[in-house]
Amino acid sequence: MEKKSEQFYLVREDMLPEAMLKTVEAKKLLENGKQAKINEVVKQVNLSRSAFYKYKDGIFPFHTMVKEKIITLSVHLEDQSGALSQLLSTVAGSGANVLTINQTIPLQGRATITLTIETAAMDIEITVLLNKLEEIEPVVKVEVIGSGA
Repeated sequence: MEKKSEQFYLVREDMLPEAMLKTVEAKKLLENGKQAKINEVVKQVNLSRSAFYKYKDGIFPFHTMVKEKIITLSVHLEDQSGALSQLLSTVAGSGANVLTINQTIPLQGRATITLTIETAAMDIEITVLLNKLEEIEPVVKVEVIGSGA
């Protein structure tokens, strides 16, 4: 019998149906141990049991999919002295290990940095790191452009 391969898609949160979002919330409550029974959890998040069972094995927060993996980031950076140093310090501060780094020549005051990092040793979630990177003044935009094991 041939095994059917699974395909995954990365979808923005506001594009998901409410039942899927509530399923993620219910799973989080179960994992945190705040609620031990599925009946209690689905009631708390106002979700039917059937919807929970329909989606529970098929939806995961992004950070759990990229945990202990390698991700590649594209960072648009203003051409300022020390900007790359700030970026790398923030990545290092998260516990991530930089595997590769490529930088374009700055054009019109901006450069693009492609950064591949190993996330296994990170002590914060990927989304927290992305937010910290976007808060750096010379950083214009940060995107996850790839992930893998």
